[in-house]
Amino acid sequence: MKELGLGLFLFGLVSLVLPFFGLHHMLLTWIDQWGPSVAWAIRGGITLLGLVLYLGFRRR
Repeated sequence: MKELGLGLFLFGLVSLVLPFFGLHHMLLTWIDQWGPSVAWAIRGGITLLGLVLYLGFRRR
């Protein structure tokens, strides 16, 4: 679970940073179809979930 959390966290961080450079990831373009507020909520949720999983299972 630690590795999954780290992967989700890094994927979430990349998805949060890419729009500021005008880039879009092919896997995340479907999120933008729901509107900007929902897209940012999903990106933040992915990042937060990854962080929680990583921190929750890092000692196991």
